[in-house]
Amino acid sequence: QLQLVESGGGLVQPGGSLRLSCVASGFASDHYAIGWFRQAPGKEREGTSCISRRGGSTSYTSSVEGRFTISRDNAKNTVYLQMNSLKPEDTGRYYCAAARRLVGLCVVSSGAYDIWGQGTQVTVSS
Repeated sequence: QLQLVESGGGLVQPGGSLRLSCVASGFASDHYAIGWFRQAPGKEREGTSCISRRGGSTSYTSSVEGRFTISRDNAKNTVYLQMNSLKPEDTGRYYCAAARRLVGLCVVSSGAYDIWGQGTQVTVSS
């Protein structure tokens, strides 16, 4: 069974940091590009970042660039999202997703991704 499981969410004050993890099981994650997406209540899901199969290419949306860093450890079938300088508008449920069709690059577009996790909640509030 192909599965992605996110963890690391929680409640953090503005300006704080969190590191999310996305663990793949049932497949070799280095055959897939991985993206991180988020969805706030009442809003559409939006992409934040992505990383190519071997980690050589990353991409970020403007709202998180310079604050978030995506990385991967294929030996552990795990992708990370380091989130610094968090803002209240970063609040939402964060999902990781895998895309087999992306080779050598990645895109922060949900339509390209085939496998989705259940998400982890991030709340930024004082």
